[in-house]
Amino acid sequence: MQYTAIKLVKRPTLHITPDLFEVATLETPELEEGEFLLKQTHMSLDPAMKGWMMEDRNSYIPPVELGDIMRSSGVAEVVESRNDKFAVGDRVQGMIGWTEYAVSNGNGLRKLPASIPAEAVLCVLSLPGLTAYQGLMEIGKPKAGETLVVSGAAGSVGSMVGQIAKAEGLRVVGTAGTDEKCRWLEDELGFDKAINYKSDDLARQLKDATPDGVDLYFENTGGPVQHITFGRMNAHGRIIVCGMIADYNTDKPSPGPNWINMIRRRLTITGFAMPDHWDNVPAMSEKLLAYFTAGKLKYRAHKLQGLESAIEGINLLFTGGNTGKLMVEL
Repeated sequence: MQYTAIKLVKRPTLHITPDLFEVATLETPELEEGEFLLKQTHMSLDPAMKGWMMEDRNSYIPPVELGDIMRSSGVAEVVESRNDKFAVGDRVQGMIGWTEYAVSNGNGLRKLPASIPAEAVLCVLSLPGLTAYQGLMEIGKPKAGETLVVSGAAGSVGSMVGQIAKAEGLRVVGTAGTDEKCRWLEDELGFDKAINYKSDDLARQLKDATPDGVDLYFENTGGPVQHITFGRMNAHGRIIVCGMIADYNTDKPSPGPNWINMIRRRLTITGFAMPDHWDNVPAMSEKLLAYFTAGKLKYRAHKLQGLESAIEGINLLFTGGNTGKLMVEL
């Protein structure tokens, strides 16, 4: 049987362009003992993919090698099996790649409960939810009554961060790039305040929204929000640095805040990436599932159709054009 996969064949310079990829037609191999065949149904598109395409070998994860199928996580169904632990009809989640079908021996895959929709898996129980939980709860160590500011709050990670924080009793202020996204954060997700970071009076709005200062800042974007929030941090505040999406498509990163405030306020600033914490995934998944089943985590999926839509569609992550967790429905 033939299927389609997309390989990375060039490194990006500044932007992700179609010539970086090759659409390949492949044949499904004969399964060996212990293997099974997966048919992917939903594939995640994440900002981290830009870094995975780069040559940098000092990053938190090795780059995708040229000629290899592009890396991504997804949800898939077992359609043929020679593995006693994975039966036909089982659903799994893990790193599957930009491909319609894949052969696996089960390493790195998690079985999924039949009751959870694939969209919820990618929005809540996979990388966005895990990243949000690890960064906020394990690194930020929030306390009820504290004030959190989260940038990129309408994104897949930011929206989870804000909702988990609300469930834990924090005051939550988020920034997003459109008035519509801000309304969604306030009206649907329960943020105490959401601010359009493109506003002329961004500094005043952030000040008004954080009258008692800021205890935790969850950084997804960089940009002006970072500098303003850094100046409003309380003593012993914690800044969790997850992403800098404002700088992903620039050839010259923007300068960061001056460190004097770090000393004066005794701040803790921590960068993190999920591959360091894979051993915590089962425990974190249980926590996320508990929030979700209690109705405390809502999500919005932005679905593209067909594998090849990923080639152009991934850039929605860097223009702010996606409305919710970006994924491809195969």
